[in-house]
Amino acid sequence: MVYAQSEILQKEVFLFERIDIAGQKSLKHLSAICFLRPTEENIQALVRELHDPKYGNYFIYFTNFVEMSDIKSLAEADEFECVRIVQEYYADYLAINPHLYSLNISNTYQQNCEWNDNFLRRTVQGLVSVLLSLRKKSATIRYQKSSNMARILADKLSSTLKRQVDFTASNPNDINQTNVLIVDRREDAITPLLNQWTYQAMVHELIGIKNNRVSLSQVPGITKELEEVIMNAEYDEFYANNLFSNFGEIATNIKGLMEHFQEKHKSQSKIESIGDMKTFIENYPQFKKLSGTVSKHVTIVSELSRLVGLYNLLEVSETEQHLVCQGDHNDVVQKIKRLIKNDKIRDLDILRLLSLYALRYERHASNELNTLKYETQKHRKLPDKYIQFLQAILEYGGLKFRQADLFNTQTPMAITRQFIRGLRGVDNVYAQHVPLIKDLIDQLLRGKLKDTSYPNVNAKDQIYQQNLSLQQGQIIKPSEIIIYVIGGVTYEESYHIQLMNKQSARILLGGSYIHNFPSFIDEVLVAVPSSLSAASNELLSSKRR
Repeated sequence: MVYAQSEILQKEVFLFERIDIAGQKSLKHLSAICFLRPTEENIQALVRELHDPKYGNYFIYFTNFVEMSDIKSLAEADEFECVRIVQEYYADYLAINPHLYSLNISNTYQQNCEWNDNFLRRTVQGLVSVLLSLRKKSATIRYQKSSNMARILADKLSSTLKRQVDFTASNPNDINQTNVLIVDRREDAITPLLNQWTYQAMVHELIGIKNNRVSLSQVPGITKELEEVIMNAEYDEFYANNLFSNFGEIATNIKGLMEHFQEKHKSQSKIESIGDMKTFIENYPQFKKLSGTVSKHVTIVSELSRLVGLYNLLEVSETEQHLVCQGDHNDVVQKIKRLIKNDKIRDLDILRLLSLYALRYERHASNELNTLKYETQKHRKLPDKYIQFLQAILEYGGLKFRQADLFNTQTPMAITRQFIRGLRGVDNVYAQHVPLIKDLIDQLLRGKLKDTSYPNVNAKDQIYQQNLSLQQGQIIKPSEIIIYVIGGVTYEESYHIQLMNKQSARILLGGSYIHNFPSFIDEVLVAVPSSLSAASNELLSSKRR
């Protein structure tokens, strides 16, 4: 993650270097803090550094467990006895929010939705670090049975924990039981397709957040100092307080921030005595910080507002939500056709709608996907990449793989639940959708998550727990749930998790990446490669029809 340099300087750290970049002059009067992942490359770089030390002392912190052979290599290289500390500090992941983490792996899948060996190893290491940083020595590991990748990861994680850190499965009688739940993104390909309306999610969806950095270089009339800003809730009170505020609330809150700044500005301008000067000097750093905060957030909120209006995103989002949550077929088709003809709508948002339609009505008797494709190509030219994605999304998250009833249409109970919800109405037409992750956690907390769909990686523990529950006539519920989503998570899911954390057990959500729609497109195209020519031929055939 990225921090502002001023924040690092407050910790009395004055120089930043990468260990793999040679050529730094000797600075024996300084001590070096080495914070490294224990990879083979980093170990070798550290060995080279210790053979020719440039600093007086070395304090070495590894983000994960270290092999004894690597410790031996470092000891042999430390001929000048410069190393003062070697410690495992479990932080081999990115902590995005207090309940949200990421391994920052942008494309998890290999072709045909299989594991890349390097990514599998990295994922296991990251999850081990998450568990150890929470001081967990036991847990129940459950995984999505329909996903081969989830099964492989669960097995690998379990065996690694037992071998490396003397990890054990949770005692079924333990009232403080921890559950690790491994899910495949393919089970819910709907959530990453939707537009978002909370502050953090909107910034990521419309502008992009990468390691706390937000690039505003494309904003019209942007000043040099605001071309790139840091969005870090730890040091930005306004951002922390508004992470999950919706678009309407943000506008109100930014107005309040402006008014607060104006009051401060007036008080700072009244310097009539030596005492006023002293007060001004004492308060100037806070005033300067507030000024920067105001400039940053006013710029970002203004840009979000501009993009929402420019691309007619409110109408697009309303159609998305109607399609996913209610979905009268004929009405949906007409809405999409109307938006296709609207020049204000981006190709990217048309792709969202077509993808959602393809998944929702995959086996509908009156499926009109080919007609919608034809209408799209008649009024606009979609990039080849988008055409390829539209072909790939059904292979990635369609009914061939998916087990979950994402649209509440497969069982009488689900249909009834959807009908009752429709009668009640909704508080916000732009936020009707509820991601699958929330439903899975609800089931897990109630002890209703089916073992047949999400088995325990340790079959003996699963059988024992089932027998114990039958004997006692009660279900032991987890007090802590750690979720990992292969293929990445979204800020919409993060929003729902933070709401659940206020009401129930402690829940941590994580995944290989934090997706917005553009990054999800890349993820799917890597997972399900299909030739552009095949996609184009399909499109041409749809035109003829």
